[in-house]
Amino acid sequence: MFSVKNKNIIITGASGVIGSAISVSLAKDGARLAILGRSENKLQNTFNKINEFGTGHLQFSCDVLDVEALKNINLQILKEFGQIDGLINVAGGATKGSSTKAEFLTDKTPLEDSFFGIDLPGFSYTTDLNFMGSVIPSKVFGETMAKQKSGNIINISSMGAIQPLSKSPAYSAGKAAISNFTQWLAVHLSKVNVRVNAIAPGFVLTEQNRFLLFDEKTGELTPRGKRIVDHTPQGKLGVPEDLISTIFWLLADESSFITGITVPVDGGFSAYNGI
Repeated sequence: MFSVKNKNIIITGASGVIGSAISVSLAKDGARLAILGRSENKLQNTFNKINEFGTGHLQFSCDVLDVEALKNINLQILKEFGQIDGLINVAGGATKGSSTKAEFLTDKTPLEDSFFGIDLPGFSYTTDLNFMGSVIPSKVFGETMAKQKSGNIINISSMGAIQPLSKSPAYSAGKAAISNFTQWLAVHLSKVNVRVNAIAPGFVLTEQNRFLLFDEKTGELTPRGKRIVDHTPQGKLGVPEDLISTIFWLLADESSFITGITVPVDGGFSAYNGI
């Protein structure tokens, strides 16, 4: 049950820790992958790993915000694979300047440390990367799925979509938009047999956030990391592999009646109000 063997699946953000972990797990189960990422070196590392579990995979170094590049990639994938069975939109993240330095604006807070000091180009790029970075691949590759009248799109949302993360308005807004768009697109594509769902990870430890959560010198949780763990009923941070079972479930034919949902994988974070 929940096998992805012989399915042709596209994964964006495959050069990142989460995208790489997803790619390796799917390749192990016999899926044929087209992996996309911005970092050529990191993408090559992922490609080397998935090639240990079969040949025929494809890799493309690209920016998911580049429409024309994705259209060309779509043609190349179709030439090699014949059809597209799934798309997993993992690409996302935050850029410097899109967050506030202060959690609260008080009389003593410098305005440059508050929302009013945010860099608007950085804010715009972060919302685009997290929202349009899923919309554009869904439009390009989803059109192929609609024409073939079968397909499966999985977006990556966040706990920030459910409850905005302090200091991170751009990232939270972008992820909230993904959850809303997932519902809309699921309804829109329901008559052509294309399912659309999302996963909202809790706080998953990656190389990007490691030193936000752990002190580099002591290895102990930072104050922010401790707050996160204290607000997670299971009392721990997640790892990328924690998302794999939900990915398999949503991709599998056995979940054919499931569309338009966002599944929290968060150790209970979204169920706990801290009181």
